[in-house]
Amino acid sequence: MPNALKGRDYLYEHPEARAADMMDAFRDKSIKAVFSAIGGDDAIRLLPYVDFDVIHANPKIFTGFSDTTSNHLMLYKAGIISYYGASVMTNFAEYGKINDYTAQMIRDTLFAPKPTLDIPSAPYWYDDEDEKIWWKEENQHRYKAYHPETVGYETVQGSGAVEGELLGGCLDVFVEVLGTAIWPTRDQWAGKIMFLETSEADMSAEYVTWYLRNFAAQGLFDVIRGIIVGKPARRSKYESYKEAFRTVVGEEAGHPELPILFNVNFGHAEPIGIIPYGVKCCLDADARTLTLLEPATS
Repeated sequence: MPNALKGRDYLYEHPEARAADMMDAFRDKSIKAVFSAIGGDDAIRLLPYVDFDVIHANPKIFTGFSDTTSNHLMLYKAGIISYYGASVMTNFAEYGKINDYTAQMIRDTLFAPKPTLDIPSAPYWYDDEDEKIWWKEENQHRYKAYHPETVGYETVQGSGAVEGELLGGCLDVFVEVLGTAIWPTRDQWAGKIMFLETSEADMSAEYVTWYLRNFAAQGLFDVIRGIIVGKPARRSKYESYKEAFRTVVGEEAGHPELPILFNVNFGHAEPIGIIPYGVKCCLDADARTLTLLEPATS
């Protein structure tokens, strides 16, 4: 889009230009999909310049994750489905090649949608904490060293299978959207399966606990049907994050029956799949599976 490559300083100083790119992309009937370049930390600054009627009248694919949680919630408010995952710089433009798991999930959700779709545990994982390959010219032909996945999806608490539409995003971003026009109401959360993940910023388990306590205070755990939690971007946080969910949801909020599926492949820990907002899915805590119950796109 016209403003996308004008540089970091210009884009920081002109959130209205970034919003204009987004609005023009939705207005343009020849554009079928909008792929976010990368995340960031201030997409919420576009909110005053967003026309929800334009978005509602021009539904199309929008993908991205991390800071684009704000954009996704704008689209959710406008009443259209969007797709959490698959940004240009961190997936499509991966050095060497896009990994097979992510490529297949992109095909199965965006290009060749199926009536139902399992979102399986990836057979491998990448250690971004200790083995990160930085964006440098000398690294452009390096391939990421993936490791065999030995845990897979893990049930933190709860049992049985629940169904509901997907709603959520990146916990790090929620501090910017809580209380705004795009934060879903308690009624909008009712019946949903909440999906949550954390960024590479290395959020402490204490902060995860505080966010979850906020959700408990809003009464969200009283009305949702289940939670899926993305594989932590920092593997060293695996056990402490898991304990935060168990403690706050199961003990403090008094909902030990609420199914929580942990270590799911979406968000910042590669490889990732795509989680579609507003699409109905089934979380089976006993089988440790996640299945979309309707086509992700039409």
